[in-house]
Amino acid sequence: MAAKHILVVDDEIGIRELLRDILQDEGYRVQLAENAAAARAARLQERPDLVLLDIWMPDCDGITLLKEWVNSSLLTMPVVMMSGHGTIDTAVEATRIGAFDFLEKPIALQKLLKTVSTALKHGEQRPKSAMNLASLGKSPIITALKERLDKIAANVIPAPVLLIGPKGSGAELCARYLQEADSPWLALSDYARLAHEPMDILESLRGGVLFIAELTELNKAEQKGLLLLIAKSDKYHVRVVCATSENLPRLQAEGLFDYNLYQTLTASSLSMPALNDHKEDIPDLVVAITHLQLELAGMDYREFDVAALNALRNADWPGDLAQLDAVIRNLLQTSLGEKIGLEDVKRVLHQFDGRQVMGSAELTVAVQIQSEQSVSLSLDGSLFDQPLREARDDFERRYFEHHIKLVAHNMSKLAEIAGLERTHLYRKLKQLGIKIKA
Repeated sequence: MAAKHILVVDDEIGIRELLRDILQDEGYRVQLAENAAAARAARLQERPDLVLLDIWMPDCDGITLLKEWVNSSLLTMPVVMMSGHGTIDTAVEATRIGAFDFLEKPIALQKLLKTVSTALKHGEQRPKSAMNLASLGKSPIITALKERLDKIAANVIPAPVLLIGPKGSGAELCARYLQEADSPWLALSDYARLAHEPMDILESLRGGVLFIAELTELNKAEQKGLLLLIAKSDKYHVRVVCATSENLPRLQAEGLFDYNLYQTLTASSLSMPALNDHKEDIPDLVVAITHLQLELAGMDYREFDVAALNALRNADWPGDLAQLDAVIRNLLQTSLGEKIGLEDVKRVLHQFDGRQVMGSAELTVAVQIQSEQSVSLSLDGSLFDQPLREARDDFERRYFEHHIKLVAHNMSKLAEIAGLERTHLYRKLKQLGIKIKA
């Protein structure tokens, strides 16, 4: 087994070398950094298994560096703070931010070795690297979102939360923010469990968070199961966080969403801002996503130049954070220079612009199909002779039949064109009596 890698950050050479000698004698691989700048560079090159971080340094204090790592999604290893002038308040502040523990100088040998051993064991149990809410940025709109989530988290009773916003806008990050440390987490994908075993879900999640990524994908039985689960969640101290990009009031009015569940969830709801509403956060997001992808993929560090960052900030992001993440990963994998520049960004953004609608080849085929089949959506007089509901159904039936032919029965493209979730689309087609080819 490879030796554990420990990064020691301290501006006093005597202390750095003493800690190195002690830890190397214990079989650890030790790297030294004399200040925050050297520590940043070392962290970008690889992820250490543990960092011993001095609080008082001339260029940047350890608390500030710790916050930087948190905000850039780089705090993926345990950090033990060190100080010869530490106070209880400093220790509490460090651990609140994310430090694992606090050592006061002069450090006793046994205390050092025990703390290092415990921290390394804790590090082995940490989840894989991931974005967090701090990664979303520091703009006023994101700061307000965090403050509202803090108010919700402060409530003794974990009330259910509804997050409303475009797909890919960071709903799961908000749900994770509401999760207490070391508590259970479930991002439910098998929605049928809500109908058949809601109490089993609660039992397995005591004190944790249940996250549902798209509320409107639940059928009626699953909606009723979720309502029951929420009603019993207090007993298990489980918080239910649901997200949706759909128009719930309209679905509820049309009888497609349970009235009681709607009332329960809208009692504590928050709007998720679209990325286009806080573009000033994009440079920080790019850095956070880059660091995360480099760590997960084991790639060398790549830097974005200023022109590239400005281009990303000025671009349009209809696909929100998910689209930005895809663009960054594309750039990291396909750019040729040492730095990622403006031309790289233009190249990839142009590719993604083409994917927001049909590709050129697909569009040509679609136009041919439309021409060959002479599909017409003209509003003939018979449409206006019907009652409103029947006329609306008639129009919707013609609309979907037209586009089904246009996309050659591709339900994913049909859902994109119609602006509907797949589940809602299937329900709508069934309601209109439109048969779907297998």
